[in-house]
Amino acid sequence: MAAATEPIVAIRDLSKSYRRGEQIIPVLSDISFTIAPGEFLALMGPSGSGKSTLLNLIAGIDRCDSGEIIVNGVDITRLAERELARWRARSVGFIFQFYNLMPVLTAFENVELPLQLTHLSRRERREHVELALELVGLADRMDHFPSQLSGGQQQRVAIARAVVADPAILVADEPTGDLDRAAASEILTLMDRLVHDSGKTVIMVTHDPRAAEQAHSIRNLEKGILTG
Repeated sequence: MAAATEPIVAIRDLSKSYRRGEQIIPVLSDISFTIAPGEFLALMGPSGSGKSTLLNLIAGIDRCDSGEIIVNGVDITRLAERELARWRARSVGFIFQFYNLMPVLTAFENVELPLQLTHLSRRERREHVELALELVGLADRMDHFPSQLSGGQQQRVAIARAVVADPAILVADEPTGDLDRAAASEILTLMDRLVHDSGKTVIMVTHDPRAAEQAHSIRNLEKGILTG
């Protein structure tokens, strides 16, 4: 029972900087915090505060300069590149502001993409994809191309793609930033349902206070420092 209380993400003394010519630009400084399983966390802060960098570090897209990032018991800062790529494929679902759907693929085929890296049979992949599209309310749109879907529907396809491989965490970078208020509300409600009904952990970067209000907790970054 004690394992259930362990954080799914534990960040300790995390720092990150980028080099621009001869200049070193600090982005994150000594960040430490934890995220509980099944939490819906919003990361907020002004442009350039480091929130997207922090999200990318948690997702294993980028590397930190120092510190630890432990996700579901794995210190991803210690993984080699190939190990990190394998971990990322099975452990993280990505939701982007502009959906990142392949325009020449149907909704079904877009959602199936992450499963192409698994050992699932064609029948098993189909079952997973149909379940994911049903979960986001698009079972009747699986043969449609992105151009035949609204922005909100495209984002729901992207969410189905993010959850189809049953990852430990979902990371969302401004997932409502390209949507009108009604569509944004639908997406936030869906993400909240994934937390409550499916036990997912969601980490969302947003600059929109209305979007952040849907989260269980909010962390604020200011010039690379965690202020709340």
